[in-house]
Amino acid sequence: MECPTIPLGDKIVILPQEEGEQTYGNIVVPDMGKEKPEMGTVLAVGPGRISTDGTLIPNKIKVGQTIMVPKFGAQTAVVENETYVIASENDVLGIIKNKENE
Repeated sequence: MECPTIPLGDKIVILPQEEGEQTYGNIVVPDMGKEKPEMGTVLAVGPGRISTDGTLIPNKIKVGQTIMVPKFGAQTAVVENETYVIASENDVLGIIKNKENE
């Protein structure tokens, strides 16, 4: 999927994954209001941040990775009827490992 926005600085644009209900057999387990981190796929990454001496520190996050950000620590934006999460690289809690990026 192509990202409709270009992030600046150390910002990252994320397409959030749909949250599904957990089921055990025929029983649906409600979320019970637990605060879970937002997970999603990175669509675009800014160039990085500028250090105090003026050098560019590039982002370590790459397009296509699946990452976690705090549920309420990042900004959401709706562009062309699609919801995106925009976060700073410092806000990223972790990268989800899979067969491709281990």
